[in-house]
Amino acid sequence: MKATGIVRRIDDLGRVVIPKEIRRTMRIREGDPLEIYTTKDGEVIFKKYSLLGGLEDFAAQFCDSMNKTTDYTVAVTDRDTLIAIAGSGKRELMGKQISPELEQIMEDRSIYQYAGEPRLVFISEGNDKFSASLAAPILCEGDVLGLVLFISSEQQKPTEVEYKLAETISSFLGRHMES
Repeated sequence: MKATGIVRRIDDLGRVVIPKEIRRTMRIREGDPLEIYTTKDGEVIFKKYSLLGGLEDFAAQFCDSMNKTTDYTVAVTDRDTLIAIAGSGKRELMGKQISPELEQIMEDRSIYQYAGEPRLVFISEGNDKFSASLAAPILCEGDVLGLVLFISSEQQKPTEVEYKLAETISSFLGRHMES
């Protein structure tokens, strides 16, 4: 654990304010769920909670199937990181934090499709080898949980079939989370 030197008091309702610098660094936004852990040493640990985190194996099976039937590396993200991936680049991308451009696609709540534009949407910061050909937000009861990504290292333009596959997988994962 890393000490920050910041001390906060608990108010009469049991609330504590997480400093803005820490929220920005950890990408914690208003409304984000946090899991609370305690240790035997009396420590209280807050961890970002990922609704899709429990679906890692399930999402990995989807990624593997789509990777075998398309020419793409296929990945599923939660709001912050890649949680499942199949295809080339798995070692380089798995568990990495997603790029701000992918975060913006989530906020826009619409499917991104590469159409040959000069500006690419890279998967993670500091890695310009892999870019998104398709990015479909996973929506559950109005909330964005993550993305389904079709990733290419060669700036491929996706076909209508691949677009529909990404749309179907993201819709399925979103509906699966509702139940």
